[in-house]
Amino acid sequence: MKHIIILGDGMADWPVKELGGKTLLQVAHTPYMDKLARMGRSGRLVTVADGFHPGSEVANMSVLGYHLPTVYEGRGPLEAASIGVELMPGELALRCNIICMQDEKIKNHSAGHITTEEADILIKYLQENLGNERVSFHTGIQYRHLLIIKGGDKRIACTPPHDVPGQEFRPLLVKAEVPEAEETAKLINELILRSQELLKNHPLNQKRVSEGKDPANSIWPWGGGYRPKMDVLSKKFPQVNNGSVISAVDLIRGIGHYAGLKVLNVEGATGLYNTNYENKVNALLNALKKDDFVYLHIEASDEAGHEGNIELKIRTIEDLDRRVVAPIYEAVKDWEEPVAIALLPDHPTPCEYRTHTAEPVPFLIWHRGIKPDSVNCFDEQAAQNGCYGLLKEDEFIREFMKSA
Repeated sequence: MKHIIILGDGMADWPVKELGGKTLLQVAHTPYMDKLARMGRSGRLVTVADGFHPGSEVANMSVLGYHLPTVYEGRGPLEAASIGVELMPGELALRCNIICMQDEKIKNHSAGHITTEEADILIKYLQENLGNERVSFHTGIQYRHLLIIKGGDKRIACTPPHDVPGQEFRPLLVKAEVPEAEETAKLINELILRSQELLKNHPLNQKRVSEGKDPANSIWPWGGGYRPKMDVLSKKFPQVNNGSVISAVDLIRGIGHYAGLKVLNVEGATGLYNTNYENKVNALLNALKKDDFVYLHIEASDEAGHEGNIELKIRTIEDLDRRVVAPIYEAVKDWEEPVAIALLPDHPTPCEYRTHTAEPVPFLIWHRGIKPDSVNCFDEQAAQNGCYGLLKEDEFIREFMKSA
């Protein structure tokens, strides 16, 4: 049996007063998600281990069954792997957002959704002016980039910029957690301040401002760590002889790399609500002809949640149903070799809160021959009545892999 996980990043939400106390999953028109829930089995999954921040890297590693206290090293190393930077011993890798500041406050974490092409110009400019034998900048995707510090100390407290829109940036600068990390914290803060001086008058930013766009006028490093020690999935699960990951997001691609999955590049995959769903589906179906397992990650709902845009987030959920779940199910339902499908978010990104939270997420599992439970639709409330109950750690992935 082959296995597909469809991950709708940040798709879960809180009840919304303007929607009559319903969540966005309850309001959205999702006939195929509901169909799979009726034909399959549901439950809820704790994706954020105790003591961990509800980041996408934490949640997606949990979905795949990794024990976070053992393997977690932050976002930076995952994104390094995604863009082909192999970390050496002692190298600290940090996620390096390029963000928009306004009036000494963080206006947004994405520099107004800057394009990769634009950001590449700025990252190369920063490397020319701030890079040296110890510090290096590497271009990632859109606003998500990489900072590597040789001999850096990971024992620092960094604030994810998407958690603090509208807040003054100076109180949020990096802080050392131990005296030995003071030098690393000071270095990163100096890089932030120097980047602001360099970027504020850059021609690309002047052009963006003239076009009514947010300038990309600061870096914001966070999520630092060293190379993680992760077993490949094939070692954990004999059902996965080979597999692939499909995502426009660096950190998910990095998780896939360390999990031993092939990282597939898909034309038109943006990580936003304008992503090319059809190309992602085609890539999945082509991969599944040879692979045992495909992890399909869709970022759109998470970005809409960060924007606090209820209408847009509902549309992204409906797009996932109509343009991803529906064609995948229709394509594989009658394959000679059975295919198991799991569908879930990694974490909630409530529009009201505009950042990630740690509540359990709903999930469903379907394959031919599975005995359905009593759940008739896919949402946060309905999943509470699912036969799987509340799972944690590697219980979800082990249950899913039983579908063999």
